Amino acid sequence: MIPLTLREIAGVTGGRVVPATDETAQVTITGAVVTDSREAGPGGLYVARRGESADGHDFVAAAARQGAAAALTNRPVDALPCVVVEEDPQRLSERPDRPPYDAVTRAFAALGREVVDRCTAAGGLRTVGITGSSGKTSTKDLMAQVLQRLGRTLAPEASYNSEVGVPLTVCRLTEETAYLVAEMGASGRGHIAHLTAVAPPQVAVVLNVGSAHLGEFGSREAIGEAKSELVQALPAGGLAVLNADDEVVRGMRRHADAAGARTVLVGRSADSDLRADDVRLDEQGRATFRLHARAVEGGAPGTDPEGLPVTLQVVGEHQVGNALAVSAVAAEWGMPWEQVADALGAAQPRSRHRMEVTARPDGVTVVNDAYNANPESMRAALRALASMRRADGRTVAVVGGMLELGPGSDDEHAGVGALAAELGTDHLVTVGGLARPAGTAYTAGGGAATTHVEDRHEAAEVLGRLLRPGDVVLLKSSRDSGLRLLGDELAGKGDV
Repeated sequence: MIPLTLREIAGVTGGRVVPATDETAQVTITGAVVTDSREAGPGGLYVARRGESADGHDFVAAAARQGAAAALTNRPVDALPCVVVEEDPQRLSERPDRPPYDAVTRAFAALGREVVDRCTAAGGLRTVGITGSSGKTSTKDLMAQVLQRLGRTLAPEASYNSEVGVPLTVCRLTEETAYLVAEMGASGRGHIAHLTAVAPPQVAVVLNVGSAHLGEFGSREAIGEAKSELVQALPAGGLAVLNADDEVVRGMRRHADAAGARTVLVGRSADSDLRADDVRLDEQGRATFRLHARAVEGGAPGTDPEGLPVTLQVVGEHQVGNALAVSAVAAEWGMPWEQVADALGAAQPRSRHRMEVTARPDGVTVVNDAYNANPESMRAALRALASMRRADGRTVAVVGGMLELGPGSDDEHAGVGALAAELGTDHLVTVGGLARPAGTAYTAGGGAATTHVEDRHEAAEVLGRLLRPGDVVLLKSSRDSGLRLLGDELAGKGDV
């Protein structure tokens, strides 16, 4: 955290210091900025947010006991010196294109932006924003590891991609940070615009526009408009890295043009500026491919016509597109193509429950990809499972419900079952009522065997009887189903 006094924080956020004394105003935040009182520490700032089930103001005293120096609140709390930001009901309605975040959330955003601005002024911080319906966190992890070779890089922990996660991340910046990787998610109009106001990008990466949150947005086009807020935030001369294989994403080029930014198309399409071909998966589901790049005006030079070989350590063919996006950013900021290929090949999986592969001592391989799910990521996981089939075993897919798909939910789940049958999945276990259409479609498509259970505990009993040496089992679902926890248990990581 860049050291800031409470007086400075009050000035940035439009708040007031309580108690209103010079001594309190000079209290300096030197430690971590947190929203969880259990993570507070000496010299830190506790942000007292109101959530759906708890009010952070009730935990200010707990943060004080952990050593926090002050709190950001919307009312005075005796346990700590506070910067108090008060609600303005009129402000909540004056911008209908922006989410109606409360005063503390808006103040937290303003604090984050101040840290970004100070680091940019001190050392020329460069920021890349990443969005997409799926693959954001995996791409963020790859990006951070590759850019680290260029200079000190900060990336979010886990999936910190919200109005809370982005400020938490940027408040970890120091004057020595050269590159910031900002993951940006959206579940409504204006969400990404809010995040780009916290961390303005010089480079915008849009991976895909799928069906995640379709029930909230209503259409892929509406999702695309929300994701395009990242591209619209680019400065003149900035760079949009767009997936050439996704027509909605490709269409965001008009926003880059309007902003005076450049565009690099990445994908397998013939007209991609950065293209992958000769894509293959090894027996562990990891991709190799050849990377081809043509020179971009005002940007990176091209590769040799033969391209460069890249071998990834992360699992799934969908990681090829993620790697292309990372390559475009690294090259834009000066990394030679040979170093890009080497850095991609050295990058390791980092985040839990995302194509997390564990080989058990009994010969069963567990693939835990149950952090979240939508139709696109579900299909990618099933294809990865098929590539990991061993000669002496079977493939078993355990799928739970995908949330927020709207009226087309049953059809999307049925599509998952049909693909599982087409790929030759040996056994499909569906978990919960939402997933039931997947089992029906799997059977109709000629699937070998299916079992339906109501929850992860029943699934554990079924798998205990079913799995044998040589089998590869995939767990994939939206987070609320708890299949990630079952995956941990199967992999012997139940206490993690």
